[in-house]
Amino acid sequence: MSAAPPVLRTVPDLRTATAQWREAGERIGFVPTMGALHEGHLSLVRQARAASERCIVSLFVNPRQFGPREDFSAYPRDESGDLAKLAAAGVDLAYAPGVEAMYPDGAATSVDVGALGAMLEGESRPGFFTGVATVVTKLLLQTGADVALFGEKDYQQLQVIRRMVADLDIPTRIVGCETVRDADGLALSSRNAYLSAEERRIAPALHRALQEAAEAVRAGADPDAACARAAERLLASGFQAVDYLAIRDAETLAPVDREHEGAKRALGAAKLGGARLIDNIAV
Repeated sequence: MSAAPPVLRTVPDLRTATAQWREAGERIGFVPTMGALHEGHLSLVRQARAASERCIVSLFVNPRQFGPREDFSAYPRDESGDLAKLAAAGVDLAYAPGVEAMYPDGAATSVDVGALGAMLEGESRPGFFTGVATVVTKLLLQTGADVALFGEKDYQQLQVIRRMVADLDIPTRIVGCETVRDADGLALSSRNAYLSAEERRIAPALHRALQEAAEAVRAGADPDAACARAAERLLASGFQAVDYLAIRDAETLAPVDREHEGAKRALGAAKLGGARLIDNIAV
């Protein structure tokens, strides 16, 4: 059995370790996570290892991306289990800072990406993308990563990070990786652990709703009408609420009409039991 990777918890310790790799001319691949690792995360790790000589994975549940009535305290945490998975995956270093290391007393700066972070997920969860952009900026600067990998399941997050890195001239290449799914289409997520057996049976309806809307638009339907019909079927399947189900421009996430000729993305977020599930697909 592979040994667990070293676990570093402070920025100075992290930079001491990465400086040695830099001196050796080794590239650094980075996968930021909030822990509770699953196969989706591990697929990112494998791609990071293929793209670089060294691989860092962060384990940090970021309080700044949770609203006051969201699941920060309940979010699944399993550091020992995560480290065992990272050992098997051949990770070189785990970075698991505490909140006090990431946000020292007096820390006041935040990163806001404007309109891109205010729509869809940002409208449903005000402040969410400011929290995401701030922590990812810090992690990229702390690790000095050459490449960072993010899953396309969080597609709007991926676009926010790409915009942020470009705007702030952060020299890290951002790579989006295909969503990993169970056989029935459900996107892997740490929050799937909140689902009961019956809810888990219902959950793939979100992916099917996005497929239905995308197929209708490809056939010439109005995007808003197609999404409204798909949302109705999603509610009928057993979901309690649909935060959004929309088809948007794949790069800007701006609304589109049936004449739109560029690449499009179908995105959705809906509540099922104690879980809020998100997903997206290319149109």
